[in-house]
Amino acid sequence: MADENQPPEEEENGQAPEERADQDDQMDPDKLAEEVGQEADDPELADEWAAAMEEAGETGDDESDSAEEGAERAPLEELKDDSVGRADGTSPDLEVILDIPVTISMEVGRTNIAIRNLLQLNQGSVIELDRLAGEPLDVLVNGTLIAHGEVVMVNEKFGIRLTDVVSQQERISRLNN
Repeated sequence: MADENQPPEEEENGQAPEERADQDDQMDPDKLAEEVGQEADDPELADEWAAAMEEAGETGDDESDSAEEGAERAPLEELKDDSVGRADGTSPDLEVILDIPVTISMEVGRTNIAIRNLLQLNQGSVIELDRLAGEPLDVLVNGTLIAHGEVVMVNEKFGIRLTDVVSQQERISRLNN
């Protein structure tokens, strides 16, 4: 009689019978053959396996053929072209992004200076830029050039009048560089 305080019976490999049963489904044929005391490359065993596989394959084909005979074709709905724009000129896909905020900035010009010169800058210092006076400004959206324009005054505030909008192809090519 087994003692109730003893741990559950364990097999030779240190696993409980329940764990062993779970792993039996995942065992490969070589290990299974070794446990039974046969070698996996036994010709008679291989012939038996081949016959069993053929038999299983034949019954599987019959079942699938009978399933196809009783099946009906489901009617398909006609596909609609959703690419046509709406009356307000927006496509349905574009509506998703219309409320995303972007940052628009105007760039007068650029320059490169050494950190030594940067540290010497103070109030009243003049920095020379790479553009001439009167040249159009760059209009950037999230850092990407989309247009050029000139400065105007609107109700005592600065504004910009767009003079040239960069083509979509040029914008894409600039993103790749």
